[in-house]
Amino acid sequence: MDRRTTLKWVLAAAASGPLMDRALWAAAGAPGSPASTGYGTDPNLIKNYQSGELWPLTFTPAQRRTAKALCDVIIPADEKSPSASAVGVVEFIDEWISAPYRRQRASRTVVLEGLAWIDTAARQRFGRDFADLEEAQYRALCDEICYEPKAPPALKSAANFFTEFRNLTVGGFYSTPQGREDVQFVGNTPLERFDGPPIEVLRKVGLA
Repeated sequence: MDRRTTLKWVLAAAASGPLMDRALWAAAGAPGSPASTGYGTDPNLIKNYQSGELWPLTFTPAQRRTAKALCDVIIPADEKSPSASAVGVVEFIDEWISAPYRRQRASRTVVLEGLAWIDTAARQRFGRDFADLEEAQYRALCDEICYEPKAPPALKSAANFFTEFRNLTVGGFYSTPQGREDVQFVGNTPLERFDGPPIEVLRKVGLA
């Protein structure tokens, strides 16, 4: 399954939450609830949607630049795979936070405020935007917020942002063909034969 198909499924699942809310409000006779108008059409899972076609995107060029730099701090290019931004993760995050659903609206607030914070912190500490920092500088900044339980009290919100952004980056990257290849995922691949789990895996779980 490719990234576009995965994104379709994500969008379809996200759409179901607001529709259920609407059904519950209507059943309860909530003020302002539409009368007998139905719940709209099912998502079209066959169509190939273009970025920004379902709803306006959010990132400004400056926010996109900061997001790209942070994506590539989290998953940089190496000898096995490209960086997160190279496989469309910035676009994935922009699409996600732009969706008009409750979960995505919450992400939107966290991500936009976090991107503003990390640029401000970079300027205050190093005199330049986050995307312009050298490796030692952006690592010093990210190391303070990359593990929420150990973040200083003053940086708890920033650490919450980093957790949210990292989860979106990882989720976007490992739903791409390149990400699946990076972890050697072999699902959705026809096999001529299957000889069972490798012996090293069986040993690890105590079955050999």
